[in-house]
Amino acid sequence: MNLPPYDNIRLRRDKQGSVQVYDVLRHRYVRLTPEEMVRQCFVNYLTAYRSYPQALMGNEIEFRVGEKKLRCDTVLYDGEGRPKMIMEYKAPDVAITEKVLHQVLSYNAILRVPYIIMSNGLCHICMKRNDETGFWDCLDEIPEYSEIDG
Repeated sequence: MNLPPYDNIRLRRDKQGSVQVYDVLRHRYVRLTPEEMVRQCFVNYLTAYRSYPQALMGNEIEFRVGEKKLRCDTVLYDGEGRPKMIMEYKAPDVAITEKVLHQVLSYNAILRVPYIIMSNGLCHICMKRNDETGFWDCLDEIPEYSEIDG
């Protein structure tokens, strides 16, 4: 993956022999899939290398639009509990396409965050909403938490 090492990742096998990974945000072991590995490595990158506070992040955040259930892979909140960033992950063999962008923007129609990130572990795209134009600007890199806090 195109992410820094995650040296203290915790893995185990369940009773059926499937590999599980400890999710530091959900505080439990979950089944290890390629997408889940991207999520865990990306959350580690944000917390260990970009200073994002674990206490303000949540994985698998579910909300409803009418009868439809939607689930964001990861959401970053501000200190008041308002959503600040949506992160969407795909397995490394799944390209980050316009379809993925539309998926994240559909979540954002409800959450109204200023930042979105899409990653498959190899390619990372971070965008910030431009309030003047109403469009999304691609950022050259994932900002430090201190750059988006406020």
